[in-house]
Amino acid sequence: MAIANLIWVDDEMESLHSQILFLEGKGYAVKAFSNGFDAIDHIRTQPVDVVLMDESMPGISGLETLAKIKEYDPGLPVVLITKNETENLMDDAIGSQIADYLIKPVNPNQVLLSLKKIIDNKRLVAEKTTSAYQQQFRHLFTALNSDPDHQEWMDIYKKLVYWELEMQKSDSPEMQEVLQNQKQEANTEFFKFIRRSYAGWMKAPDSEGPILSHELVKRKVLPQLEADRPLFFVLIDNLRFDQWRAIQPILAESFRVVTEDSFYSILPTATQYARNAIFSGLRPIDLAAQYPQTWINDEEEGGKNLEEEMYLRDQLKRLGKGSIKFSYTKVVNNQAGLELISHIHNLLDNDLNVIVYNFVDMLSHARTEMEVLKELAGDEISYRSITASWFEHSPLYQALRRLADKKIRIVLATDHGSIRVKTPCKVLGDRQTSTNIRYKHGRNLQYEAKDVLDFRDPRQAGLPVPTINSSYIFAREDRYLCYPNNYNHFAQYYRNTFQHGGVSLEEMIVPFVVLESRD
Repeated sequence: MAIANLIWVDDEMESLHSQILFLEGKGYAVKAFSNGFDAIDHIRTQPVDVVLMDESMPGISGLETLAKIKEYDPGLPVVLITKNETENLMDDAIGSQIADYLIKPVNPNQVLLSLKKIIDNKRLVAEKTTSAYQQQFRHLFTALNSDPDHQEWMDIYKKLVYWELEMQKSDSPEMQEVLQNQKQEANTEFFKFIRRSYAGWMKAPDSEGPILSHELVKRKVLPQLEADRPLFFVLIDNLRFDQWRAIQPILAESFRVVTEDSFYSILPTATQYARNAIFSGLRPIDLAAQYPQTWINDEEEGGKNLEEEMYLRDQLKRLGKGSIKFSYTKVVNNQAGLELISHIHNLLDNDLNVIVYNFVDMLSHARTEMEVLKELAGDEISYRSITASWFEHSPLYQALRRLADKKIRIVLATDHGSIRVKTPCKVLGDRQTSTNIRYKHGRNLQYEAKDVLDFRDPRQAGLPVPTINSSYIFAREDRYLCYPNNYNHFAQYYRNTFQHGGVSLEEMIVPFVVLESRD
């Protein structure tokens, strides 16, 4: 069986006899045509993998033939071969989406290399990717079992994300499964690390632990302020590190990445806690104490993130930055996004502009509720793909592109990530128990200790005490918490949905990126 079915279109085919014999000797099936009309007729009736075509032919030129081929089969690769080296022809050919461009005279190995790039590229990349991960597997295994600190955990997670994205190129289900098993093992060890470390981080604000949500503005955002360069702090709610990597190439068209870093979301990895902590610069326990009128516990009525602008203003004053001119914009629907586009230039007069964009969080919640989104975002690959597609066409990206030629700096971050949950766990609580399926707080909670990180005293985790004897529990890895009542229904309903609030690499280690316009 031939490696691929080729057609070669050239009005001087007698001079190419040796070339065709060479390709046939390499396993390709080659049909020769002296004009574009015959080639088009053949393509309409026979399977063709690649077209090799001269540009200068009588009757119908190579570019004209190319246009008709693309009308019939837009995905069919065409290699244009010509004596003409003019820039206009090259531009026309590239604009017509040719697969390759060769200048006559061509030798057989040139043609063979072009075919390999077109036909074998995916296979060769897959083989190389699989081989490279096999070599890295042992290094990751060693790193996981060497008691990593918080910085080393960030590095491990970034490497796992890198290989997860790279393994999309692999056609080896076995190696993809090995990677997923290694990622699962990493989350198991990460949970043990958080269980040992988290209370210490919360107890000592100036400890040698990681930068946490409530320290983000002070330690990572404000240091980016610079005279005569407006700073835009863009917080995309619920953006995982792999989703950042998915939108990075889109942003790279207009901005250059100055810094790609990460920080740790506090627990619970949920908007009410993590995002309020970012803007207030306070742990939830301190926030609830200082703002008793605006702090609302999980099960109380009312919006949980309505006072972020006030919290930010007060934090800036505490940090001695009360004089800086700043704006705060929250985008929760498309209309607000369109308004952002229209007034984005007006923000250039400010020192700091905060933009909170809620789409990704809405996507994860909508995916839980809507069957069509469960189909569209059935796994991490499709979830990343939807995120990238949204961002490319979003009002947020359109607004940022309007600033691409300005001297600005952008900090892009998030409040927490999410994880695809797979393993249901039973929890029993009273009517006052919170309903989130990745964390719960309440009195007299009953659960399997092995499934959760628990704090009998919420103050140890920097959390307020909603009621006397309240405790908090956080689901580990891919677990999710269901009540015994109607257990099977809810276990099935939430399985394979993206949730947040618990302890996992995906939820806690989140991106912090600095971008600048391309000067």
